[in-house]
Amino acid sequence: MIRVAAFDIGKVLLDFDYRIFVRKMAPHSRLDISALEQFLTQSPLLAQYESGQLDCSSFFQAIQAQTGYEGTQAEFAAHFEDIFTPIQGTIALHAELAARGLPTWTFSNTNAMAIAHISRAYDFWPHFTGHILSHKIGALKPDPKIYEALEAATKCAGPKIAYLDDLSENIAAAKTRGWQAIQFKDVEQVRAFFSW
Repeated sequence: MIRVAAFDIGKVLLDFDYRIFVRKMAPHSRLDISALEQFLTQSPLLAQYESGQLDCSSFFQAIQAQTGYEGTQAEFAAHFEDIFTPIQGTIALHAELAARGLPTWTFSNTNAMAIAHISRAYDFWPHFTGHILSHKIGALKPDPKIYEALEAATKCAGPKIAYLDDLSENIAAAKTRGWQAIQFKDVEQVRAFFSW
């Protein structure tokens, strides 16, 4: 019997598009849109930031040094915040699960800048029971350490945990632990899983 539902954030609760960020940042950088997009997708900086190896200031300073970005850290954060779009069906599903009394947790590779925005901007945030976030744990999915953190926080393991994520490698890691893990495609698929 499911005792906990864990939700990835990106592409499950919120869609995101880094190209929006790149287009806003490029006019204030020495790199054009194409070069900036290539840098951001190939640089290890985002993974270091999301795994807690860099704090917000260090991440910003590293990006600034390597791209020539001329804006302030607050302006940089504002560009970044514009990348998100709510996935209303999943947000509604979460609300239904929470209303039925099922503990729900976010379980996500993410960073402090994104979470500062998400926690302010979206009403669903405080309705989660808790949050397991990579930059707080110091590990990125599919590292076992972050899965262990969710199990420890919820005091649940194996098939008692239902987990939604868009990435197959994260689902595979959960299944090796016996979780009921679903690679998210759409809300109808998830509703069918919960037999509604």
